[in-house]
Amino acid sequence: MSDPTTSHSDDPPRDGKPLATTRAAAGRSEPLAATRDDPVVENRRPHRPRHRVLDDTILRDASPSGHDLIVRYTPNDRSNHWITAISFILLALSGLAMFHPAMFWLSALFGGGQWMRILHPFIGLVMFFSFALLALRFWHHNLLDRTDVQWLKQIGDVLENREEDLPEVGRYNAGQKLLFFTMVACLLLLLLSGIVIWRRYFSFYFPIGLIRLAAVVHAASAFVLIVGIVVHIYAALWIKGSIGAMVRGTVTLGWARKHHPRWFREVIESERR
Repeated sequence: MSDPTTSHSDDPPRDGKPLATTRAAAGRSEPLAATRDDPVVENRRPHRPRHRVLDDTILRDASPSGHDLIVRYTPNDRSNHWITAISFILLALSGLAMFHPAMFWLSALFGGGQWMRILHPFIGLVMFFSFALLALRFWHHNLLDRTDVQWLKQIGDVLENREEDLPEVGRYNAGQKLLFFTMVACLLLLLLSGIVIWRRYFSFYFPIGLIRLAAVVHAASAFVLIVGIVVHIYAALWIKGSIGAMVRGTVTLGWARKHHPRWFREVIESERR
């Protein structure tokens, strides 16, 4: 005969209720292992509340080596940037194919000339609105100040990589700020001129003289934009860690201190408050 003080996993529940899961009668307080007749017991990890990733904040012990990192770009910032970048590549390729017959072979990348002409303006709209979000997000970081003027006067030190002789740089240097406003101007001109020469929907609203002028403005703006982006890519490769910042969203404290010392100091001071 079994001991009535000991519960068995094969015993049916009494009154529709599960048997006790502790061995109090045996002088033990630890819980029994779950059985097939016990209520389902799940081993869940402790809930960790998710926090929104904010820029200009320090992530403690976040790098693989256990060092602190500064959030320079949020996931939304990086998504917008790469949508803009991919759109630019597609627009540059299709635009070059339409600009000169020698480059028309690039139209094969888009399924032929007809599809290329259809897709080009729509991709242009994607790039414009994606960059517009970035422009609104970072507008206040790109306003020129006196230190930027001095930075430009010392462009020789910039090219010689003598950063210790330059005035302290904030979140962006003067070169990055000028490129920002160049992109704003070029994309506005490309949008306006592109609408005028968009034959399928808008061209018939404008006189032929304006259409011809818009085509010249469109080509010139695209050329300036392409040159600016090439400089942007070169600078990102030149300053080690810049591309990683836009891929991972973070930079090391040493990188921030070296290349953007004023921004680094502002981040440190905000963390102490």
